[in-house]
Amino acid sequence: MTEGAMRLQAMATLLMENDRVRVWRYDFEPGAETGWHVHGHEYVITTLTDCALVLELPDGERRESFIPSGSAYSRPKGTEHNVINGGPAPMSFVEVELKDA
Repeated sequence: MTEGAMRLQAMATLLMENDRVRVWRYDFEPGAETGWHVHGHEYVITTLTDCALVLELPDGERRESFIPSGSAYSRPKGTEHNVINGGPAPMSFVEVELKDA
């Protein structure tokens, strides 16, 4: 990708929200990204498909990881990154934000 080129944007769909959680579904076409963001809450991801993630981090590092369908992981409040679908197929996951008590 050339400097300044735009990627497709992942589709974020709010599934539900209450006073304790906010639940999103993210759908990515190949090469699509979330865009840079900082998480305001601790969160849990559950993959709906196999996910070939490329994470761009604030220090310029790029990490690649493969998360199989049906897996889950969590990250702390304050996590900053851009998430990209680095694979050849569409990918999807559900993100549950845990609101501060």
